[in-house]
Amino acid sequence: MTDEPTFGPEENEIMAAARAAKARQIAAENTPEPAKIGKWGMAAIGAGVGSAAVAAAMLYANRGKKKR
Repeated sequence: MTDEPTFGPEENEIMAAARAAKARQIAAENTPEPAKIGKWGMAAIGAGVGSAAVAAAMLYANRGKKKR
């Protein structure tokens, strides 16, 4: 038998919203915690952003030069 009470055919919108909220709460409690990014993970992201910034600066600096 389930712990959830059964509602008759006269279930109104308030009862349906309460049932949906209870289902979301149970699902949230059973969801594992997301993995955390460590110090080295953040450094890798920073290196990626830094190299993209350098590449953008080089493209910007070279945009006015004429090619032969």
